[in-house]
Amino acid sequence: MIKPVCRWRAGFLLFERKNVTLWTFNEKHRMAVTIKQVQSRRDLRRFVKFPLELYKDCPYFVPSLFSDEMTALNPKKNPMGNYSLSARFLAYKDGKLAGRVVAIINRIANEHWKQAEVRFGWIDFIDDREVSQALIEAVIAFGKAHGMTRITGPLGFTDFDNEGCVIEGFDDISSYALKYNYPYYGAHFEAMGFGKANDWLEYRVYVPAQVPDKVVRACGILKERYGVRLRKINKREVLHEHYGRKIFDLVNRTYCELFDYTVLPDEVIDQYVKTYLSLLDLKYVTLVEDKDGKLIALAVNMPSIAHAVQKGRGYLFPLGWWYLIRSMYLKHEEALEMMLIAVDPEWRNRGVHALLFNDLIPSLIEGGFKYGESNAEMETNNKVQNLWNLYEKEFKRRRRVFTKDI
Repeated sequence: MIKPVCRWRAGFLLFERKNVTLWTFNEKHRMAVTIKQVQSRRDLRRFVKFPLELYKDCPYFVPSLFSDEMTALNPKKNPMGNYSLSARFLAYKDGKLAGRVVAIINRIANEHWKQAEVRFGWIDFIDDREVSQALIEAVIAFGKAHGMTRITGPLGFTDFDNEGCVIEGFDDISSYALKYNYPYYGAHFEAMGFGKANDWLEYRVYVPAQVPDKVVRACGILKERYGVRLRKINKREVLHEHYGRKIFDLVNRTYCELFDYTVLPDEVIDQYVKTYLSLLDLKYVTLVEDKDGKLIALAVNMPSIAHAVQKGRGYLFPLGWWYLIRSMYLKHEEALEMMLIAVDPEWRNRGVHALLFNDLIPSLIEGGFKYGESNAEMETNNKVQNLWNLYEKEFKRRRRVFTKDI
């Protein structure tokens, strides 16, 4: 027997049956959209695979790796499950899968920012206002049930998950690290009363023929004045000598005051080190230490795997692993993904980034790269955007996080 557990609200009725939550959208007595909470591995596989169908004819969409998504969305495997509450929902339109979303209450971020916020992430839907509204209403209901007063997204469990909705720049392939979406997404959110919380910008930065003279001069001054030095690492140091933790500790210090940032706990850092740093070609990872050996700056880059992941449709088997290995180590694509740049707050405004580029640019020239794809940069973060002023660049994409009271 299906028993209603709450009253009508905004055209929805919530039912509960054997721990399965169903939201049914009622339009003139026609049950058009049903929201089902993911409870089984089979449901989770449907959740992860949905974008492959939604974007099957879109040349700009780059899927996430299926195995990584299955881990990230499983609270028992994702260590952020110890620091958050979450629920995954699937939307069905007239019986056909039409959308998905994750509701997230991030206790670390809410405590740090002194807020009562429920996030929505991993949101995808067909161009149907009933579907997107039903998904958001499910997240709102989840948030209100746990005392939240605001909804914000798209955001993930941490800042290393996909964030933001693309609102400009729809005619270019996405990088692997940043999610693409159809142009109609933003209009749906605005129609539901969402406003802007934060914007990020993305740039394409072209590799110069040589290291700019200004960068070379700055490196000499930094080494002479402060005794800083370049540091390259190997996989043994990353995995067994805790240098991976040093890297993420610096990331926490650098980004802790940026929009809605989640300071990463040690167990989350350890998983990220194992999942991501251990797979990188460390030739494109550059570190800077001060005279005492303290890590003060870093740049994490990787050859683009966007086309490789497209070919494998996000799967490692049967051939997806080969496409990835070839793109990362054997035959690079034209693009480099600039995943992360971090400078210790105590070293800002001293030009330490010059050491990073002085090391990276020769490697890019030798590797035949034509340009780098920047990670998403806050539109108000002029210091980061000014890093590209010495190089030929072009604006690529703008993405937005939306928010409203509930």
